[in-house]
Amino acid sequence: MARESRRNDLGEFLKTRRAELPPATAGLPHSLGRRVPGLRREEVAVLAAISTDYYRRLEQGRIEASPSVLASLARVLRLDDDQRTYLYELAGTYCPPRPPSARLRVQCQLQRVLDDMAHTPAWAFGPRTEVLAWNAMGAALVTDFAKIPEDQRYYIRMLFADPALRSLYADWEEVTRLGIAQMRRHNSQNPDDPQLKALVTELSACYPQFRRWWADHDVATRDAGRKHLRHPVVGDLLLDWNVMSWAADPDQGIIMWTAEPGSPSEDALRLLASWAAVPHRIDAKTPATQDRP
Repeated sequence: MARESRRNDLGEFLKTRRAELPPATAGLPHSLGRRVPGLRREEVAVLAAISTDYYRRLEQGRIEASPSVLASLARVLRLDDDQRTYLYELAGTYCPPRPPSARLRVQCQLQRVLDDMAHTPAWAFGPRTEVLAWNAMGAALVTDFAKIPEDQRYYIRMLFADPALRSLYADWEEVTRLGIAQMRRHNSQNPDDPQLKALVTELSACYPQFRRWWADHDVATRDAGRKHLRHPVVGDLLLDWNVMSWAADPDQGIIMWTAEPGSPSEDALRLLASWAAVPHRIDAKTPATQDRP
């Protein structure tokens, strides 16, 4: 009964969507005397490269659709991401993710969330480790991301190319290998993504370590952990990191760094927040540097 109910719901969903789609939107002329405002069944069938009888039975809930037919119908009916996911759920089959866009964009709400975390280093990134947005504490902890050209602002690239990042992490090799494994895992559905391919090609040519570690095919999920950092201003930090996904765009993640309450690292983060509140050169010798080991 559950399968039959889903098939009926699928049929009604298809019927409603085609009724809402003007013929001109689908590239069809609007003929005089047309009795329906949207697309006819036979028009949907032709555009989706299936028979009219097959599509009629789908709308009547008499048959199930294959993944290839669902993909064609989602395209023809101009379904957005939510509607497309719902279509596959009604069909009881796996919904393949859309490939990420060439350049992800951050919503202003996400930037406000980052900026509101005055004492928490945080930044947003995409599946290829592209850094998309950050707060003042994130820049103070790692680097001034704004000074890095956008087409080079990949965290995995910075770990190899920026000597300051190499020295920031006490366990640079472990951090970098984990980052590579995470990048492979979070791009598993889009291995032919041109932007990812270009990044891997560049890093493989420039850095033998990247080439070897990428070839290991290790995978890991971005979740949580603890890292030892050696900051040039506030000294040693033992910080916990955690990654959350941004619901409005699951391709975007937010990494946040926190310290255990009452620990020297918490004191150091507060000192870093005070230091970040005014412009400084990251390589400037400060009293804080002299006082800390």
